[in-house]
Amino acid sequence: MQSSDIRSHFLEFFRKREHTIIPSAPLVPENDPSVLFNTAGMQPLVPYLLGEPHPEGSRLVNAQKCVRTTDIEEIGDKTHATFFEMLGNWSLGAYFKQEAIEWSYEFLTSAEEGLGLDPTRLYVTVFGGNADAPRDDESYAIWKKIFDSAGVAGERIYYMTTTPLGKEPNWWSAGENGPCGPDTEMFYDVTGTLTAGMTQAEYMAADERQDVVEIWNDVFMEYEKKDGQVIGKLKQRNVDTGAGLERVTMVIQGKDTIFDTDLFAHLMDVLRAGSSSPDIRLQRIVADHLRTAIFLIGDGVEPSNTDQGYILRRLIRRAVRFADVLGIQEGTLDNFISSALVPYQGVYANICDRQSEIEAVIRSEEEKFRQTLKRGLGELEKRLTDGSISGDDAFVLFSTYGFPLEMTIEIAKERNVPVDESAFREAFKRHQDLSRTASTGKFKGGLADHSPKVTAFHTATHLLLAGLRKELGDGVHQAGSNITEERTRFDFTYPEKVPRETLDRVEAYVNEAIAAQAAVGTVVMEKEAARAAGVEGSFWEKYPEKVTVYQVEAPDGTVYSRELCGGPHVANTSAIAPFGRFRIIKEEASSAGVRRIKAIFE
Repeated sequence: MQSSDIRSHFLEFFRKREHTIIPSAPLVPENDPSVLFNTAGMQPLVPYLLGEPHPEGSRLVNAQKCVRTTDIEEIGDKTHATFFEMLGNWSLGAYFKQEAIEWSYEFLTSAEEGLGLDPTRLYVTVFGGNADAPRDDESYAIWKKIFDSAGVAGERIYYMTTTPLGKEPNWWSAGENGPCGPDTEMFYDVTGTLTAGMTQAEYMAADERQDVVEIWNDVFMEYEKKDGQVIGKLKQRNVDTGAGLERVTMVIQGKDTIFDTDLFAHLMDVLRAGSSSPDIRLQRIVADHLRTAIFLIGDGVEPSNTDQGYILRRLIRRAVRFADVLGIQEGTLDNFISSALVPYQGVYANICDRQSEIEAVIRSEEEKFRQTLKRGLGELEKRLTDGSISGDDAFVLFSTYGFPLEMTIEIAKERNVPVDESAFREAFKRHQDLSRTASTGKFKGGLADHSPKVTAFHTATHLLLAGLRKELGDGVHQAGSNITEERTRFDFTYPEKVPRETLDRVEAYVNEAIAAQAAVGTVVMEKEAARAAGVEGSFWEKYPEKVTVYQVEAPDGTVYSRELCGGPHVANTSAIAPFGRFRIIKEEASSAGVRRIKAIFE
């Protein structure tokens, strides 16, 4: 079974069970500068998990594109990847543990509608209880009944109170505030040698050896947390499930690693053919980083020295660096893009259709990196004459010149010059701590984390866009936004500087809408009907067939803004007034064809 079959089987299985298939959200979250990427299937759905009605109903299913770089040093092993797809089904108060667990088992084991896995190789963990909540006896009982009915013998359900890594197991939380609850995790014996009736200690040892691989996780959001403490049960109990397509494909295809599956096979073949070194770990790193770069560029990320662009630049440069070590011909990384896209033809048309653009970005970034390396080598030569490389020197080479630490160490070693690696890591940690401190004013996605002032800024930013379109024309669209308690920063498409007198009129438009005490409401519309009606929105292809439209309308019928959005907003523009008058304090270029406005309340 190919990965495309697994993906389509999953979506169709739940469609038949009254779930609506929704498209993947972009990799870059909207209106959420606190995180760089969508890292899980549930992340784009947080407002709906917190109670906001979803335009497509209460049963949803999709395959969500995700990027995680926290484990970037682990890339090259059997299962880690920086880009992955998360298959997930959700219940927004429609069903709970019984249906979710039964459907998980059915999809995993059914030969007709699912994956046809051997149920005797399945093992399950459930929440063992903690100070916040009792152990999950309900999930245990459901699983036991399923296995007993199927005639699957032997102990295979385990209450977990610890893990091999010492982390709290089988419990999910969105953070200090918001929904949380127990989960049940499904593992598959990839060796085919484990015996029925393992003790919990034997099972945990098998987990440590990776003889079992987690293939699905059902999260049951039934509790609410505030300031880090569980305060009670949620009014609406939700289900959030996740199955990583790469790992599931590895299991179904009987492969030892995700890089042996059809998701990577074409790319790995051409990388092996172009390498003079047999180092499989480096080949996997190059393959992984190229694939992630493809999807980031395809979703509109450009290489830069900040935020998402920095991650993209780092991935491309690591790929270039390791491609050099592998002996891959210089300046040819872009030639591998077509092979990486083979398994995604017909699945992600918006990515595949941009192949030429993606190739051009990677080619350009490789050229820039090689120029950077030349400058970095010059700086390194100066420091080598001192007889040692300090941690601060190594960090300057890394942060200013993009010179990888491993390259500094390699060249210094050839000259018998020591490098203070521990001091480098301390300098790098200081840099990370400063970056985290600088971002603490950014709001997080999900209604529970939005302050009244940030929510007011969000609604005002919608009015800002409407005012810009009124003054500058319908060619103006949102290109990005960053909202904190102090200000809103808004990027929009426009080819030239906006005169101050025009900005004054836009500013007046926003303040007029605030003074009008306009109601802010939502309406669910068919996507094409909304588009035909002139509703403002970018990236229409990412939205489902039914969309949520936010409308700002005054009592006299004047409509100030109509725009696609997931919220949150004030209920009435009068709620913005206490924060002060909206004022545009700066307008400048952001990038080619994109302008940036900064505005405050005063």
